Amino acid sequence: MNHRSTKILVCGGAGYIGSNMTALLAQEGHTPVVFDNLSKGHRAAVRETRLVIGDLADRALLVRTLREHAIEAVMHFAAFIEVGESVQEPLKYYQNNLSNTQNLLAAMAEAGVAKFVFSSTAAVYGMPPRVPITEDSPKEPINPYGETKLAVERMCQYQARAGKLHFAALRYFNACGAGGNGARGEDHRPESHLIPLVIQAAMGQRPEIKIYGTDYPTPDGTCIRDYIHIDDLCRAHLLALNRLDERPELAYNLGNGQGYSVRQVIDTVRRVSGKSFKVVEAQRRPGDPPVLTSDATKARTELGWRPEKPQLEDMVETAWKWHTEHPGGYVDDL
Repeated sequence: MNHRSTKILVCGGAGYIGSNMTALLAQEGHTPVVFDNLSKGHRAAVRETRLVIGDLADRALLVRTLREHAIEAVMHFAAFIEVGESVQEPLKYYQNNLSNTQNLLAAMAEAGVAKFVFSSTAAVYGMPPRVPITEDSPKEPINPYGETKLAVERMCQYQARAGKLHFAALRYFNACGAGGNGARGEDHRPESHLIPLVIQAAMGQRPEIKIYGTDYPTPDGTCIRDYIHIDDLCRAHLLALNRLDERPELAYNLGNGQGYSVRQVIDTVRRVSGKSFKVVEAQRRPGDPPVLTSDATKARTELGWRPEKPQLEDMVETAWKWHTEHPGGYVDDL
């Protein structure tokens, strides 16, 4: 998939997406170095990889790490991701997601590293007037999480236009599944993503699963979201990294383009697990759009990227495998 071996610093590399990315980089012949403060990540997720335990607020450590390991590109996954928490604790999100990223970019400039692949989000679009969402859709985030991600994208644009950066902003929809055929799964604490929550209900780890709103204008009345398998997501990062040689500014939506409803997720987990569990219908949550799906034509056309696991069944099967093999999540015993 790649032209040559590259030394890549993976910030937040011990987290869900970061650890899957790290594994793919190594598999493709690159040399990943993980930089993580382990506040959300798990040492057990990156046992085979060089790990620098550090915080993105520590510029001196960043510069030293970039230089010592002769880093040529940076992939950045070290953000806080809870939308609800961002509304309650906006400054926490501005500090980590925006200020720390500014610090990282400054360290890269000091160390002479110009290539940057940024984990952005569909939340930069807010409540889009039309779906599916294209890269040209209005960017009007409705919470501090989306706002901080958009601010980073803009910061990168200005740095690129100053001739100091080549960057790709990858706007994810809902990453899910477990990478490497069920080897690396989601272990967020607390968990807020639908597929692992439903799996936990199927495993008897939570008493019920709630459906927030059953009267949306969708075929079964529940919200529809765009899910993308973690393996497909990570492959797109590698393709984007390769393209940075040609273009200094890239932005792509990464999603399947088709959505699955909350009820479809619940039914698929039931089918895959063979378990029954309690489902409770609750009121809508404020700010939940009925349908959020991506138009990923640009990534398909420009990067030659195709989701290889677009079926919900594949996503749920790999996630179920990981969760049943790791009922308590990762065990960090080192």
